[in-house]
Amino acid sequence: MTSLISNFEHSNELRQRARRLIPGGAHTYAKGDDQYPVLSPGFIARGHGAYVFDVDDNKYIEFGMGNRAVSLGHAYPKVLRAVERELKNGANFTRPAVIEVDCAAIFLETIQGAEMVKFCKDGSHATSGAIRLARAVTGRDLVARCADHPFFSTDDWFIGTTPMNAGIPKAVRDMTLSFCYNEIDSARALFEQHPGKIAAVILEPSKGEPPKDNFLHRLRDLCHANGALFILDEMITGFRWHRNGAQALYDIQPDLSCFGKAMGNGFAVSALAGKREFMELGGIDQREKPRVFLLSTTHGAETHAMAAAIATMKIYRDEPVIEHLYEKGEALRQGISQIAASHGIGNHFSVFGLASNLVYATLDEDGRPSQAFRTLFLQELIKRGVLAPSFVVSYTHGDPEIAKTLDAVDGALGVYRNALENGVSSYLVGRPSEVVFRATNRMTTEPDAVPALVPELDRRVKRRETRLATAGR
Repeated sequence: MTSLISNFEHSNELRQRARRLIPGGAHTYAKGDDQYPVLSPGFIARGHGAYVFDVDDNKYIEFGMGNRAVSLGHAYPKVLRAVERELKNGANFTRPAVIEVDCAAIFLETIQGAEMVKFCKDGSHATSGAIRLARAVTGRDLVARCADHPFFSTDDWFIGTTPMNAGIPKAVRDMTLSFCYNEIDSARALFEQHPGKIAAVILEPSKGEPPKDNFLHRLRDLCHANGALFILDEMITGFRWHRNGAQALYDIQPDLSCFGKAMGNGFAVSALAGKREFMELGGIDQREKPRVFLLSTTHGAETHAMAAAIATMKIYRDEPVIEHLYEKGEALRQGISQIAASHGIGNHFSVFGLASNLVYATLDEDGRPSQAFRTLFLQELIKRGVLAPSFVVSYTHGDPEIAKTLDAVDGALGVYRNALENGVSSYLVGRPSEVVFRATNRMTTEPDAVPALVPELDRRVKRRETRLATAGR
């Protein structure tokens, strides 16, 4: 067995500097220190395929894959070559570049239910553009979002529905309503309570649980019967569920849909697409209705991002990417489930979701969801060279990576089992991780406290193991 990873010296130095310069120490909340164990890589230096290396040169098999933005693998050669070729001609001009038209054409070939598309840089701009467009089309203010889907936008219309809503006027918060996935009655009740006032319904096609009883189609019909637009957020599902989007997998055609994440294999590109009758309101040709300021960003169509998107979509089209994600993800699911069962903790740890997009649940000794046990599992995986806030495979995760990951999971779940018996605080270094959406911060262990914590934890574990051995266990 290789030695466990324990050196995070450079990461800890950078953590302190970053948190003085950047609120939260990172530009994405999901990448923040509060989302990971104290014993974890704070900064990644480089990535290749299914592997990343931190600033202390520790090597990990990675499953977060840039918060699901990298589906082919880090620094994927075919994508990089396309980007490099385009960058030599410049990245941004006063007028559109030819590649913008080329990218739109292949996108609309891929997402076959859409008739027009507009590109931007992140998912929030795309979903907020869809909401603005729906309000303009309908002349209504209220929107309904699926409460079971965790994130739609950084803008006020969504963040106002979370516990982290400081700075958002109550009047804005009150304009977003919530319904439940696979519960058509919860959506119907909103239309009954707010007749003629809901502009749009927005949801992901699925978080892993498939639509039941024709839920998506019934929801779309409910929207149309009440004069509202039906919007699908395909940031995650778009290039993991099916090469033509989850809307193709479920045979559902939305009025508008939003894509991003893996669309450019990590390069910043996203899209708002939809029916021409709606999208053209943001254009310059129609004269019948008021213009909609749809999407307009200086960097929305940088040429190298367009090149990355074209290359990525062609790889999806020409190679068995989606099939590979399902195959390797299923191998991972079955292996982890068997390991959890072998440790006798199948009721406390489980993996679920679509094989191409697995997540896991961590429950404490009483069967309750536990951030402490989640943090412990992450800590023990990291020690064994696996970085897995989820189990999201890429095209470059192969059999060797799956086998190494299962070995790491076996070791981590062995510690998990002991923690269930002896208490998680005996094994976890420092504080548990936190959920992103919380109204206030709690005290956390600072990086400079880590060196003192590690030997103390080792001493506590050894003392407990000695007591258990003496007791004959």
